[in-house]
Amino acid sequence: MRKNGSFLVVVSVLVLLDQISKWMVARYLPLYASRTVIPGVFNLTHIHNKGAIFGFFSQSGSRTVLLALTAASFLALGLVVYYFFKTPAADRGLKLALSLITAGALGNQIDRVARGYVIDFLDFHIKNRHWPFFNIADSAITIGAISLLILLLVRKPTCSPSSSESVP
Repeated sequence: MRKNGSFLVVVSVLVLLDQISKWMVARYLPLYASRTVIPGVFNLTHIHNKGAIFGFFSQSGSRTVLLALTAASFLALGLVVYYFFKTPAADRGLKLALSLITAGALGNQIDRVARGYVIDFLDFHIKNRHWPFFNIADSAITIGAISLLILLLVRKPTCSPSSSESVP
């Protein structure tokens, strides 16, 4: 467990930051209210997302969609945690990427289970063209997934051709 301690701290801190930020938004910013942070670029806007990351499937309003997303999230979270513990401690980059994904998935899963929706509030835009609303958990998932993809793309394969294969 000690070899994973620093990564578990990362997960814990990110989940805590995510939950505190969502609590503050829910407490101090009425639903659908918006506060300008950087005019023309960034607002804090309180919304409830019943869908997936960046609001995908949020317009359905279906209880079945919520249950399916929750089940899929639990399955994905289980797979990420499984691979995290199967990854050697020396593979710090991969462990960090998986930690970010785990933290984000946990943060949003807490919301889905406790509230039936995820609180999103980060609103980036240029004039009236908005990026989908998101939160700290979504950011952690996105950064972790991009990092994971980069790591997997730049790695050299660890398997070597068998002796029965001919190499030109």
